[in-house]
Amino acid sequence: MDEGDARKRKGGKDGPADQQSVQSKEPKTMNLQKQVGLLSGISLIVGTIIGSGIFISPKSVLANTGAVGPCLIIWAVCGVISTLGALCFAELGTMITKSGGEYPYLMEAFGPIPAFLFSWASVIVIKPSSFAIICLSFAEYASAPFYPGCTPPPVVIKCLAAAAILAITTVNAMSVKLASYVQNFFTAAKMIIIIIIIVSGIVLLAQGNTENFVNSFEGSRITAGGISLALYNGLWAYDGWNQLNYITEELKNPYRNLPLSIVIGIPLIIVCYLLINISYFTVMTATELLQSPAVAVTFGDRVLHPAAWLVPLFVAFSTIGSANGTCFTAGRLTYVAGREGHMLKFLSYISVKRLTPSPAIVFYGIVGMIYIIPADINTLINYFSFAVWIFYGLTIAALVVMRFTKKDMKRPIKVPIVIPIAMVAVSIYLVLAPIIDEPEWAYLYCVLFILGGLVIYFPFVHFKVKWAQKITKPITMFVQLLMEVVPAEEESG
Repeated sequence: MDEGDARKRKGGKDGPADQQSVQSKEPKTMNLQKQVGLLSGISLIVGTIIGSGIFISPKSVLANTGAVGPCLIIWAVCGVISTLGALCFAELGTMITKSGGEYPYLMEAFGPIPAFLFSWASVIVIKPSSFAIICLSFAEYASAPFYPGCTPPPVVIKCLAAAAILAITTVNAMSVKLASYVQNFFTAAKMIIIIIIIVSGIVLLAQGNTENFVNSFEGSRITAGGISLALYNGLWAYDGWNQLNYITEELKNPYRNLPLSIVIGIPLIIVCYLLINISYFTVMTATELLQSPAVAVTFGDRVLHPAAWLVPLFVAFSTIGSANGTCFTAGRLTYVAGREGHMLKFLSYISVKRLTPSPAIVFYGIVGMIYIIPADINTLINYFSFAVWIFYGLTIAALVVMRFTKKDMKRPIKVPIVIPIAMVAVSIYLVLAPIIDEPEWAYLYCVLFILGGLVIYFPFVHFKVKWAQKITKPITMFVQLLMEVVPAEEESG
């Protein structure tokens, strides 16, 4: 900050020509820059959504429906739900053009407490633990070729996952453009394996491998609980449809590129997911698919033969690309929460040299590292993932509320009111159905953790007790000197 003051004093002594030269050389302010275009937006949606889900979830969706026909219907329904949810978020994102996803929308509609609880649950648990799971999935696929016939040692998987988190965090902290290029590359790479699987399936169908689609509804188990769990697993594979709302401030022409990225990206994913599942069923019966340890690998072994090694390689590319997209967007949530005073202040600082929210990204990476340590966090993720739909429902409800409380707000995109109302109903169903179907204490623990954020909110955020500020001030100064970061609000002097 002293350097900035010195620059101002120097500018005061310069003549008009020198001042104009300085202004032309330093057009950028200490803020997030609009560097993400339409192609990068589509790549971010596709690259973040298509991760490990499509290679893991088919077994769970099939197990909860019992037959091929209902399984494919569930995948289509999950795509429709994701599209409608994304359209609701598109209205919110063009109405409130702030980064941070659900956070600024909850703040605008319901005030600071729901917004804080969202940031608390997301920053501490939901986002970093999901980041860790994706990187662990990458590590499993990447290490599998080196341990044929057996499971890779847990220490190898954890070290490789930690290395992936470190690399992705470094890339995102260094440059927005570099992170976008990485995202575009891995999106292209994962589309290669998607195309290979889809084309192989189409060829097999053309050759007459359709016996697994005969009587495709035979043996189906249609129950309310089974459908909810199937939707849960399918929607996990689609999760990420709201990712562009986390970086609205960095989108070029967000009024155009945000909805256009959604309209192009998500239908593309729906088609891919349906065709991939159809391809799986061309070579595997429902029973064989359920017994497969890794569906995509089994498909590759049966269809690609000598080139079967391509499957784990490109699945690893797919997961690392999804992890990069998750880091890119979740770091912005941490940044916005810090900017609003709901997290440590230094998390809202911007790198002077790179114009990235590097403290927020590094913090996100460190917390993600911590979630690698437990032996198995998949169960924890399953129980906490239902919290995501609590906040999805609240956020879309905020859209409905603001239709009445903020009628004069500019809405470049305005979806029919029936869509957000239907999405709120879907969210309520998805939150309550697993609890009713199979009640467990873990769901209560999850709710208590979310509400436990109030213990942090009132003394540290609402009342801002002085002793807390004395503790955080030297930490903020240390981070500012170490990482060369400044508050975003100081961009104009």
